[in-house]
Amino acid sequence: MLKVAVIGGGSTYTPELVNGFLARTDQFPLDELWLMDIDAERLQIVGGFAQRMVQAKGAPFKVILTTNQRDAVQDASYVTTQLRVGHMEARRRDEYLGLRHGLIGQETTGIGGMAKALRTIPVIMKIAQDIRDVAQPGAMLVNFTNPAGLVTQALSQYAPDVPAVGVCNVPLTTKMHILEGLEKATGKKINPDHAELKTLGLNHLSWHRGFTVEGEDVWSQVIQGFIDELKREEHPEWDPRTIEVLRMIPNYYLQYFYHTDRKLKSQEQWPPSRAEEVIEIEKDLLREYADPQLTEPPADLMKRGGAYYSTVATQLLNAHYNDLGETHVVNITNNGAVKEWPPEWVLEIPSIVKRSGITPIPTEPLPPSQFGLIAAVKAYEMLTVEAAIHGDRDAAYQALLVHPLGPKADKVQAVLDDMLETHKEHLPQFWN
Repeated sequence: MLKVAVIGGGSTYTPELVNGFLARTDQFPLDELWLMDIDAERLQIVGGFAQRMVQAKGAPFKVILTTNQRDAVQDASYVTTQLRVGHMEARRRDEYLGLRHGLIGQETTGIGGMAKALRTIPVIMKIAQDIRDVAQPGAMLVNFTNPAGLVTQALSQYAPDVPAVGVCNVPLTTKMHILEGLEKATGKKINPDHAELKTLGLNHLSWHRGFTVEGEDVWSQVIQGFIDELKREEHPEWDPRTIEVLRMIPNYYLQYFYHTDRKLKSQEQWPPSRAEEVIEIEKDLLREYADPQLTEPPADLMKRGGAYYSTVATQLLNAHYNDLGETHVVNITNNGAVKEWPPEWVLEIPSIVKRSGITPIPTEPLPPSQFGLIAAVKAYEMLTVEAAIHGDRDAAYQALLVHPLGPKADKVQAVLDDMLETHKEHLPQFWN
């Protein structure tokens, strides 16, 4: 029996994931999809809609709802995590925590990302324990929960016996955007399966540096097109000169590092913060999902963000289950793939997905202008893992101190105290 468990099944993303499984029933013969969530009311709304979606397509698999994590994980071949400890309200608090201290308050970047990691890592560790105890032998944990790279780093260090991979939709959205530009320029349709994006870094801290179509390198065309586009725009996302010098396209989240002042200025316009916008979007989506006549995801689902989420998730599971040897950009332990960098670092890197496991493809390191930032942020990640696992306030202090977007040394303690107090109910490891 092929069973997939989704921890955080009450997420408004779940219907898109269900669509992904429905689109692949001929290759990925799913028997049971278990949706688990601690919010029973929300699970009933989202899960009920998921059940109607599957029913409308002739019920190729069962959708089972539960609030019991162990029951969900029992005998599962794959466990996916898409949870948010403290719900969207915790994200809102992260954002305003940053604003209070004149720092970036973002879900995955800076102190917001750190607060989220401290809340999330212990919960993910309990899921890893349940996988050890009751899942199918060799069951894989596929983590979408942000900050995805940092959570996967914790799993790699503290649950190395549980096969785990971190996944993000940014590499695929970037790939599809590049394909769009190439198709526009050439007038030719390109099969996405025959194109590959070469990217490297950490999750939300990566640089795209190559692109091939049918094995042919077309990066010079891609990067020139990108620079030309920036030069035409009145308020470009990136400074064109930076892109000309790097010859790489930075992950969108690098705006928080390269244009910190711009991002801080936009925070001053709150409310609404992004969390407050999403709270309203989710209210509308849940109202739509509750409609007993609805059997297809609503058109405005993408207002929530997360384009291609279902594609990323189900393609990865399908490639692993069917031993396809496909290349996917994932978060995985380096293990010598970039031999100049520490082997224990979890990187976002193109990797080969086979039934026997997921293996990063050996590649050249990024140049010093990128490595300097990666090394600082990875030091922060490693310290945050220690802080989250052990409730270690000194490690948390050092994590804030080393983070390029963190507070000045004489403000670290005040920010840390505020963070721990703000999320006290979700950070028992620091208070027991």
